[in-house]
Amino acid sequence: MVQINWTLQATSDLKDIAEYISKDSKKYAKLQIVRIRFRTKILLSQPYSGKTVSEIGNKNICELIEGNYRIIYKVVNDSRIDILTIHHSARDLHSRNI
Repeated sequence: MVQINWTLQATSDLKDIAEYISKDSKKYAKLQIVRIRFRTKILLSQPYSGKTVSEIGNKNICELIEGNYRIIYKVVNDSRIDILTIHHSARDLHSRNI
């Protein structure tokens, strides 16, 4: 079975997303974080279910989409996936150091 590892960057991204959304609604902030976390559960059984991130061009760095967010992850090996970052789709990914 695959282990999903949340990097410090991804955890920080979730916190930032929650803080931003909670300015308008604490309820929807919590709901968005739950949706993002739940979306990654598919990786437990289908680690290659996401598409390759075109801006990076590495076949082991893929993404899942949840709402307006790109969940960018790396397939390290058959038993480990690192969630690298959670990135809003309207923002430029090139500005991130992944």
